[in-house]
Amino acid sequence: MSGREQSGPSAGGSRLLSSDARALYLKAVHNGGRTENPKWHGNEALRELLDLGLLIPDGDDPNLLIAVDPAQLSFSLSSTWQRQALELLSRAMALPTELGELAQEFHSSAQEGGPIEYVRGKSHINQRLQQSTAAGITEGLAMQPGGPRPPELLAAGMERDLKSLQQGATMRSIYNASTRYHQPTREFVSRLTREGYQFRTLDEPYARLIIIDRRVAIIPVGGDDLAAFIHDPGVINFFIEEVFERHWSRALEFDGDTAIPHEVIPRLRQTIVDLLLSGTNHRVIARRLGISERTLARHIAEMREEYNVDSLFQLGYMLGRASHQRSE
Repeated sequence: MSGREQSGPSAGGSRLLSSDARALYLKAVHNGGRTENPKWHGNEALRELLDLGLLIPDGDDPNLLIAVDPAQLSFSLSSTWQRQALELLSRAMALPTELGELAQEFHSSAQEGGPIEYVRGKSHINQRLQQSTAAGITEGLAMQPGGPRPPELLAAGMERDLKSLQQGATMRSIYNASTRYHQPTREFVSRLTREGYQFRTLDEPYARLIIIDRRVAIIPVGGDDLAAFIHDPGVINFFIEEVFERHWSRALEFDGDTAIPHEVIPRLRQTIVDLLLSGTNHRVIARRLGISERTLARHIAEMREEYNVDSLFQLGYMLGRASHQRSE
């Protein structure tokens, strides 16, 4: 391909030539249509003129450059660029079809090692999640522990989830009870609930789980840096029926309203006592319930004061007794 063919229209409709290149061309024109052929390396103005074809080497004297008539060049370049534009448009339209087969091979090769695909690194995990939902989804199930999510993550997910809902998807998510006190999460939940998304909160520890269209389940493996993408239908069905649905049935509806159901605090505090009695330390309890250690300490202090007890064993007994009386 010649230098002229490599040149193309500038982006955004900006000028084709810099002021230095225009000045260099006009200098050649005023010098009888010729100029000395300097070393072009590093001379961007000269490179522009050579690439565009406004200056060409003199066939009789390699030390000279000849200025080309812009009017004649304009017609030639216009035809060339129009042809190139049509070629690019044709390639752009054919791209999905041409790469579709390769995409199928890419996704199928990820499962060649078996029904479980391990993906390491948060960026790679997010990339695989995006690939799994790129063509749209019909059903999404999620258990999202860890308490309130950062506002920037909520904002990033809003448009994606709204699009899925408007295309007819059914979506359900379980959050920690602590998200009811987080204003950005309440706004996020309220907006999506109006479009049909269903949210509930659970006041007990649970693991992260995402299920897409009942064809892939994603779970963490030993932390957030390694995830397993599970494609086995039997395992996925187990996760749906024995994990997600069981947790969903115990969770409380959440539509973003500021009113907190009266069951939330008692159930959360019972879970705190159960975990303390099992020997779980404060930091782990706070992380599992999606609350801060400071909030955890406040709950413990208020429970001891409310039941007028000194030990955790006494507190556990009193909470159990109160729960039994409410169920009678």
